[in-house]
Amino acid sequence: MSQSLHEALGLTDDEFEMIQEVLQRPPNPLELAMYSVMWSEHCSYKSSRIHLRRLPTEGESVIMGPGENAGVLDLGDNFALAIRMESHNHPSAIEPYQGAATGVGGILRDIFTVGARPIALLDSLWMGPQDDPKSRWIFKGVVSGISGYGNAVGVPTVGGETHFEEKFAYNPLVNVAAIGIAIKEHLIRAAATGAGNKVVLLGAPTGRDGIGGVSVLASAGFDNTSDSSKRPSVQVGDPFEEKKLIELCLDLLRSDLLVGIQDLGGAGLSCATSETAAKGRSSMDVYLDKVPRREENMEPFEVMISESQERMLAIVTPDNLEKVLSLAKHWEVEAAVIGEVKEPTSWLGGAARGILRVYDREGGELLGEVPASSLADEAPLYDREKVEPSWWKSQLQKEPLLSALSDQVKKYLSQKEFDPSVVYRQYDHQLFLNTIVPPGSDAALLQVSAPGVGRAQSAFGVSVDGNPRWCSVHPYRGAAATVVESAMNIACVGAKAIALVDCLNFGNPTHPHVMWQLSETVDGLAEACKALDIAVVGGNVSLYNEANGTDIDPTPTITTVGTAQIPELPYPSLSRAQVGSYLYLLGSACYTLSGSEVAVEHLKEVGGSLFDFNYDAVRALLGLTIELFDHAATLQVQVLHNISSGGVLRATREICSSSMVGCKLNESRLTLTELLGETPDRILVVTSSPEIFEQFLTGQSVPFALIGEFQGDSVDYGDELSIHL
Repeated sequence: MSQSLHEALGLTDDEFEMIQEVLQRPPNPLELAMYSVMWSEHCSYKSSRIHLRRLPTEGESVIMGPGENAGVLDLGDNFALAIRMESHNHPSAIEPYQGAATGVGGILRDIFTVGARPIALLDSLWMGPQDDPKSRWIFKGVVSGISGYGNAVGVPTVGGETHFEEKFAYNPLVNVAAIGIAIKEHLIRAAATGAGNKVVLLGAPTGRDGIGGVSVLASAGFDNTSDSSKRPSVQVGDPFEEKKLIELCLDLLRSDLLVGIQDLGGAGLSCATSETAAKGRSSMDVYLDKVPRREENMEPFEVMISESQERMLAIVTPDNLEKVLSLAKHWEVEAAVIGEVKEPTSWLGGAARGILRVYDREGGELLGEVPASSLADEAPLYDREKVEPSWWKSQLQKEPLLSALSDQVKKYLSQKEFDPSVVYRQYDHQLFLNTIVPPGSDAALLQVSAPGVGRAQSAFGVSVDGNPRWCSVHPYRGAAATVVESAMNIACVGAKAIALVDCLNFGNPTHPHVMWQLSETVDGLAEACKALDIAVVGGNVSLYNEANGTDIDPTPTITTVGTAQIPELPYPSLSRAQVGSYLYLLGSACYTLSGSEVAVEHLKEVGGSLFDFNYDAVRALLGLTIELFDHAATLQVQVLHNISSGGVLRATREICSSSMVGCKLNESRLTLTELLGETPDRILVVTSSPEIFEQFLTGQSVPFALIGEFQGDSVDYGDELSIHL
């Protein structure tokens, strides 16, 4: 039996009925295509929005929160910081280079759409094992796509994380975050207001690439069929066009020539026109013959849902139109007036509504007519069935234990580790000369400055973090732990966390256990953010991350940003441990191997009681860590390092590798669980003066222990383990 058109476009029978109720008639093919992309999972968040409402989104520094193109924070001194995070998982699995590159391009447009100059990128990459040829191809293409686009467009990549695990072999995760700096009065929102104002399309011509990107590709899982059938849904990026577009848009905003602006990402013109009209509570007429195209004989629905990259939609008053077109010509960016803002009109004899009307040409045939808000804001919201997996509670009782190090475990712990510099050396991270702490540390630290914006005497820290091992054991506590880890990371470069954006990567939402994982994760994020006074100012939900019916483990990744002072040299993120220096462990004791790398990857134990937090103690450690960074020279602190994946052992190895000196760990002060457990409310501190350091810590509420001394050329844990550098 052949599929109906709405089913082929990804709409259910019930959703088709809802559309008919809105229109009071059957939708035509153009209208149906527009609803299919705007009501897709990727655009509408129809399975997750009711859960996301539980996240804390307000804070003292928040200027713009969720619902805008980017979250915006007040940094003081008239400076604002814009931050956004998105996924490009499915496109990167099909066409790794273009999938990752266009993910970078899209996230950058979100930043300058609110009026900020993009100054930094970060990425979180979860890939399959590199002994698999396809996983190697994906990894190489993704890293090349990020570096190729970011370097060419002129925005440095300053941080990230890279992980290789079997579960991501066929469904890699490519999450990208971007940050921008703006003067507060240059900020702008995406709303079409003012009847008679012109709708101007800026940027690259429209083609057929990316059609169905948010519906065919991003809102469905992978199966045994060939990837080639989905390749036309992957967009094609042009960083040089994006660079021109950045300069044009920022020039237009500095000149106060725009009423509103919106980028064309997922769902293309359908999204940009309906969202700006809905936010402005206005109607809008669009004339398709005015849309510049790079392909012939495009159907109306193709023009409206194409996701061709490097395009922006600007709302311009008639008085400013010639100035806008002149500036576009100066920056060699194509500009075309494709429509006009209109007054709200009565819909079906009822109240006035903002209506989106699509014509073949001005004064020509009406091809489609729908309420703008029905596309942008009124997709169905599903409280999908949530079922706690039957095996979950019994799994919690399986506490992983390691009473002694076997030869097999020693071999596992001693194996060569991935060097992240293989990735970040391909990225430019000093383009604007404001990167104080570069990639390779717990977090990046940047001065608040940007070309054309100015330079402040302050800084911000930023880190991107995720851990599906923790969240597979306990989604709630794992999500909370991810927030704690990210806040600790930026504390290690002297920054106090104020806000985060998230990218929630999950499997198929029609699977009840996936929705349970999502709901639990949101609650875990909310708990930690409320406890640590961190606002969630934006994010992204990526669902249908499954291959051949197998869902990925829940993988919430977050990018946390915090305010900081500009440090005085020397500071611990650039220093190294020296022979004769001492290693201290600060923070809570670790009582579990649950969720740790050694438990999950080696012992194959996915269970146990994942760590819970005393948030008063976490706040105390965060404050102390920032103080240690700020007074590192006085306290003779050489290194601050957070503890997460791999526990104390990996963190120590990382310090030793960067310092080219070994460390003898004191097994009498450090149990195996404390060595290999991954509780993130702990840090390692290297000091050359234990007397001064301990005197400073005395009377503080944070526990501490001297656990090692730097010497030799290996990391030694008593007689049980020796790892040569």
